[in-house]
Amino acid sequence: MPLCFGGEYPEYYFSVPPENRATRIELAESLCVVDEEHFFHRGRIIIPIHDHKEDLIFNVWTSISRENFSIRNSMWNDPGRVNNEPYFGWLQTVVPTYGNTLNLKTLAREQEVGLIPTIELIEEGHPLTFDQRNGISFDTAAKKVEAILKEFHNPNN
Repeated sequence: MPLCFGGEYPEYYFSVPPENRATRIELAESLCVVDEEHFFHRGRIIIPIHDHKEDLIFNVWTSISRENFSIRNSMWNDPGRVNNEPYFGWLQTVVPTYGNTLNLKTLAREQEVGLIPTIELIEEGHPLTFDQRNGISFDTAAKKVEAILKEFHNPNN
């Protein structure tokens, strides 16, 4: 059963008409800049599964300030980056099975070089925040995966 899902682009990417994306968007594997004023980076939301050895993971995009984006770039290959303070941002990925997740408050915590940051939800009262903090059962994870696969991998869509 797959336990890792993710989006290739921040949601804001789609606000730019397709014919303008090549000139208005700079996109790397884990970094994105739109119109030289909107900054995004990729990270992962980890949802513990209580009765399973693996976690449910969503690779997501969050906004990041220009200043923090610059810090991330300057420390990209620096092992000391794990000591950075977390970066505040707004979730820019629709996380399947969790309703409206756009613009939820987040903190991005740097990981060792070669790994994308861990994204911590700090938006109170949202089911995604609750599940990240408290974990889910294997049965709940299986139902979520089934729903995701049915919705996003259905050849009839």
